[in-house]
Amino acid sequence: MLPHDFDFQTSLNQAPVLADYNSFTTHAALQQAVKAYGGGWAMELGAAFGAVMGSRQMIQAGELANKYGPVLKTHDRFGNRLDVVAYHPAYHEMMTVAIRYGFHSIAWTELPGAYVAHSLLAYLKQQIDEGSSCPLTMTFAAVPSLKIAGDIAKEWLPLVLSNTYDERHLPYFEKKGVTFGMAMTEPQGGSDVRANISFAVPAGDGSYKITGRKWFCSAPMSDAFLVLAQTTKGLSCFLVPRFTPTGEKNKLYFQRLKDKLGNKSNASAEVEFHAAWGKMIGEEGRGVASIMEMVRHTRLDCAVGSAATLQRALTEVVHHCHHRSAFGKKLIAQPLMKNVVADLCLESEAATTLAMRLALGFDEALQNEEALYFTRIATAIGKFWNTKRAVLALGEAVECLGGNGYVEESILPRLYRDVPVNAIWEGSGNIQALDVLRSVHKEPRSLEALMNYYTKAQGLDPRLDKQLEQLQQLLAQPTHLEYNARAIIEKMALAMQAIELIRIAPAPIAQAFCQARLSADRNITWGALAPETPMDDIIQRIYQAPA
Repeated sequence: MLPHDFDFQTSLNQAPVLADYNSFTTHAALQQAVKAYGGGWAMELGAAFGAVMGSRQMIQAGELANKYGPVLKTHDRFGNRLDVVAYHPAYHEMMTVAIRYGFHSIAWTELPGAYVAHSLLAYLKQQIDEGSSCPLTMTFAAVPSLKIAGDIAKEWLPLVLSNTYDERHLPYFEKKGVTFGMAMTEPQGGSDVRANISFAVPAGDGSYKITGRKWFCSAPMSDAFLVLAQTTKGLSCFLVPRFTPTGEKNKLYFQRLKDKLGNKSNASAEVEFHAAWGKMIGEEGRGVASIMEMVRHTRLDCAVGSAATLQRALTEVVHHCHHRSAFGKKLIAQPLMKNVVADLCLESEAATTLAMRLALGFDEALQNEEALYFTRIATAIGKFWNTKRAVLALGEAVECLGGNGYVEESILPRLYRDVPVNAIWEGSGNIQALDVLRSVHKEPRSLEALMNYYTKAQGLDPRLDKQLEQLQQLLAQPTHLEYNARAIIEKMALAMQAIELIRIAPAPIAQAFCQARLSADRNITWGALAPETPMDDIIQRIYQAPA
């Protein structure tokens, strides 16, 4: 019985708030992947950034920026067009810190393992806020497309690669640093951008006047956007700044902000172009080719971001289970809960490893042609799989906290709403699967590079060999390739995860993954690992909770 003077205002058996921890040094699997894939020199950077991202201040910034979302101001009080979006100061705080650490720029430093270092920063940043990671990723990803046009690159890249965040709404040439957005899709086409009807006509001075409507314009306060529009020669790519080179407000008119499921801190707008000033990037009529490098780089961050969001959720789960007791002992000591958590952590390690392996591919592609072809197809595979699995795993993570995970004071509901955007942005699951098939048909060297990768892994594990045999059987049915596309991508992704875990993770972890994900008797539900699985070791590699 409780004493008569018991204070009912104090809750018992509740976990303390998880804050002021280092999101890098507590994550052994991420540290191992960064080292194994050439980013060892960035370990100190990761530890410094992990301390910032795990701080109470940054966690609170993520909460505030999502609670008090962006607001569109179309006109001033006199009726003049403004077309500006106001953000909570916490949004700018996160942008400032991430840009200072080089989230958007470190990949372009030409250091060995620079993409792995970028993906490390993106991973840690994503965990506090999905929304502000969007303009950071697009700014990073715009670089290869901008490089296609030498004159544009010369003018814009010094500002793009600046590690100073400048939130002021000014012409780009008056700023200390800029960010980029993109506007590709239209109401009638969505992912089918060749159905776009926005058009561009020459202005007579090397620039174009662009007219049309875009259904999704990400990060509308960016200083410039990559935009697709039709010309007489077909769909072309254009740089469209917020201000023209003469300093006048460009004719971009934002109609409204999308009311989205998640990603609340980031503004996504519908926009109209009324003969807006633009400059062509790349060859006329080959706009998709010009913008695809940006798309491929954003897909890398989607794969990284989903792995990051899953791991962030699991830190809350592991933290909760170390503090909460039920039926006489801590949740982490309850066999069934431990099985569920370990299974989710196994998924998390596989996703993190796959994401960092993709980053390694981008680094290797700078020097090796086969790596370039491998990475083109592997990125679509990794983007498909990581983003799909994270959506499913987040639902289970919420359930691990029970009612505490379902209330808005917890971070879990926000993570749960945020994570589907990575599966949709830059092409949903079907688009990724069709892109892989397109590579099979139109870029056979990509499939050849992928199959060489698999061939070198034969013999590592009999369950992996069986998976690769089944993959070959599916690929040998040309008339059914599109029907089987998702099954094909699933086997490709699982095989990649198994190969990389066998190569860099402790043997018991890799064995547990092959048994749980590749064996013929594998279970669909979470928490069905074999009793002999090293569950404590698996959990500790995702989040090392204080003793």
